[in-house]
Amino acid sequence: MRRIRNTAHQVGLTRLGRDANVRGAFRLNEGGASEIFGRRILIVDDVYTTGATVSAIARLLARSGATGVDVLTFARALPDTI
Repeated sequence: MRRIRNTAHQVGLTRLGRDANVRGAFRLNEGGASEIFGRRILIVDDVYTTGATVSAIARLLARSGATGVDVLTFARALPDTI
């Protein structure tokens, strides 16, 4: 997977702003769909804030035939700090 367009920094954006910021920003590498189809995929994210980036990636993986997508994150930002 790769980011196909630069996105603005997420800091200071609302939940809707973050969703819009990352929508369409990712694409599978060439041949990536065949590697994903029929598999369960794990996304590793350092900090889960609103979930916008993880959601955008998970949607792409699901559309590419992943049978499931799980997320492992190491920290969670509290809603009042976003």
